[in-house]
Amino acid sequence: MRISIAGAGNVGRFIARELIGNGHQILLIDHDQDAIRQSSIPEAEWLLADACELDSLGEAHLETCDVAIAATGDDKANLVHALLAKTEFGVPRTVARVNHPKNEWLFDQVWGVDVAVSTPRIMCALAEEAVTVGDLVRLFRFTQSQTDLVEMTLPRSSPRIGHTVGDIRWPAEVVLVAIMRDGHGLAPAPDAVLRAADELLFLVPPETEPELARFLSPTSELRPEPAEPRDTRRIPAPPVRPADDDELDYVL
Repeated sequence: MRISIAGAGNVGRFIARELIGNGHQILLIDHDQDAIRQSSIPEAEWLLADACELDSLGEAHLETCDVAIAATGDDKANLVHALLAKTEFGVPRTVARVNHPKNEWLFDQVWGVDVAVSTPRIMCALAEEAVTVGDLVRLFRFTQSQTDLVEMTLPRSSPRIGHTVGDIRWPAEVVLVAIMRDGHGLAPAPDAVLRAADELLFLVPPETEPELARFLSPTSELRPEPAEPRDTRRIPAPPVRPADDDELDYVL
């Protein structure tokens, strides 16, 4: 695949090296001359340009890319790049980095974002996952399918302990994808018997999460991502002149 990466800083270069190692063609775009270090990744294409300008993206032939990654340290730039890649150049899949958790609610399909990656959110989820027993923890959301990857470590009080995977009638649209036991991953075979302290990974629609939490542990609590308030009657336009560097300022 041909993949563009907006932002050639440490994050962008790391992603580029990993993807090149997997056999993909990479284009790195950055407006900062100091970030253009062609010798660091000679296998990649490099372009000194503004990833938020139509002319620059046209010069990069962004329409030939299968994936566009917005990996800058600026949420405004990442949103605008994803929007242009999706709406102006028809890139099939866009991935955007979320730097400030308060801006996370904006990174959706309205702005052309297929997958939003929030490092603070992932770190919080992994911390909870490591210490929480009996509560459902949301690890990741797949934006296009509106499906969550969730985890629960089964408490000793779970009514599902001792049952085989194949005999359990899971809630609608719930998919058990893996069982983690004693530090090893197990396929959820129909004859696998659930045990206390098993870490179960599921794909589940957001609306079914409370039902799944009660199904696995009647006293459990769902640990959802904090939601930012949003007026769905308003459609945000590309941001201009932010009043605060820490939060995204946008025009309604």
